[in-house]
Amino acid sequence: MASDSPLISPQDALVAVMIAVSVADEQLRTVELQTIQRIVKHLPVFEGYDSDRPRQVWQTVMDIFDDEDGLDALFGIIRDALPDRLYETAYALACDVAAADGTLREAELRLLEEIRYELNIDRLHAAAIERGARARHLRA
Repeated sequence: MASDSPLISPQDALVAVMIAVSVADEQLRTVELQTIQRIVKHLPVFEGYDSDRPRQVWQTVMDIFDDEDGLDALFGIIRDALPDRLYETAYALACDVAAADGTLREAELRLLEEIRYELNIDRLHAAAIERGARARHLRA
């Protein structure tokens, strides 16, 4: 049953996508957490966002993932909270988190593919977003 108001804010949904990618391989990496914190602190989409909310969103995502159908539930919540115009933003942030440690693991790649599907990201647009994330996170 759909409601008129989402369970979480659009910013919470963006954070939830980033958290999901960071825990996709069941290993929490410091560089990924730092990337999430930096994104929340500096991007205009998070202007006015409560700096304590990511911790609460983290717990919500972990609780959702404890359920057998957790990923489907998470995507439902994210789609309800995000306006269509922020779908590509969500994918870009997910790619930045996945690329943050310089290695894309199989679980992260599968989740990125699922995000593309669930948010209906055009394959050409996704490739450009992925290329940008790779370029931003290259090491000298």
